[in-house]
Amino acid sequence: MEGTELKDIFERSPVIASVYEENFKAALESPCEVLFDLKASILTVAQRIQAAHQAGKKIFVHIDLASGIGKDRAGIEFLAKAGADGIISTRGQLIRQARDFGLYTVQRFFALDSQGIKSIHEMLETVAPDMIELMPGVIGKIIKSFAQNGVSVIAGGLIETKTEVTEVLACGATAVSTGSKDLWYI
Repeated sequence: MEGTELKDIFERSPVIASVYEENFKAALESPCEVLFDLKASILTVAQRIQAAHQAGKKIFVHIDLASGIGKDRAGIEFLAKAGADGIISTRGQLIRQARDFGLYTVQRFFALDSQGIKSIHEMLETVAPDMIELMPGVIGKIIKSFAQNGVSVIAGGLIETKTEVTEVLACGATAVSTGSKDLWYI
């Protein structure tokens, strides 16, 4: 699969169905054109890849979470031979190896704080995945869910502007922790 083909798919269908066993069939019937298999098993992955392709969908296997599939070159080769379109991994070594087998690569990162963001930039210079997935995608929603349950929430990490402080406080955070000296005076 060419990078331009995937870009075209995301322009038409920007939502990716992240699936586990219980919602795989529903994802096949959905309008999503790309599936992220987050709980693959060596026992069923080939059948799931085939089912996705028969439904006209691309499928990426999260190799880090796969059961029975090695988190190594042999595991990647296995997925390539099974017909996976790509892999998802947090591990740079697996991303590099997957490219050797012609698989499309998504490197997953957890953006937790400014040091973590720096590490992501450094990793991208050496690994060069086709795409990255940044998590979490909706911190405001998470703050609200805890604040509504009566837990005092301190929002920290990656808060660099007054607007961001205001946003997390509006979501229910009790306080904000930040390393940005300018924000210490608001």
